[in-house]
Amino acid sequence: MASVSNSAVLIPEEIRQQLEAPNPDFYAFLGLPEQLALDPDDLQKRFYERSRLLHPDRFARANPAEREESLRASSLLNDGYRTLKDPLQRAEYVLARYGFDIGEQRSNNVPPELLEEVFELNMALDELRGGDEDARPHLVEAEERFLAMRGDCDRALGDLFSTWDTQRTREALAEIRAILNRRRYIQNLVRDVDAALAGAV
Repeated sequence: MASVSNSAVLIPEEIRQQLEAPNPDFYAFLGLPEQLALDPDDLQKRFYERSRLLHPDRFARANPAEREESLRASSLLNDGYRTLKDPLQRAEYVLARYGFDIGEQRSNNVPPELLEEVFELNMALDELRGGDEDARPHLVEAEERFLAMRGDCDRALGDLFSTWDTQRTREALAEIRAILNRRRYIQNLVRDVDAALAGAV
């Protein structure tokens, strides 16, 4: 009597299709609708279900090709979960799927409304690095402002995620990309201030 292949029983066809796709769809792989506002508990539940389903231990007695398929499926599952559980990575993933270029925020590409703030910050950073401790309170205040700005970006992204989920417009995605770029720039400022306050050069 012919034995039934483990992979034929354990790996659903929709998952196998994603393994063979040139650009796998993480949403489809996890059985989720393509949305930016996701329920983290539901995402985690689906991840655990598929982790058990695809775990290489379940394929220990399968043939080498099936064991390899299980390893690839587990790796793709981990990549998908890592991407979708982080709201920022999730947004960048969706933007890339719709043809939006996602590049690094260049240090010379200052959002116009932050130009004066960044100029003063750089002066204070130079002073502190040069040993002038009088600049420290200014940097602490600047960091608080930047953290508040980052919070504003996160709230704006939450609203835009809901907008895109219901309207599916490229305008919403363009706004999301703009906020992500602003947030990335602000996060870089926070990092620089943190390093200076900690004494790193």
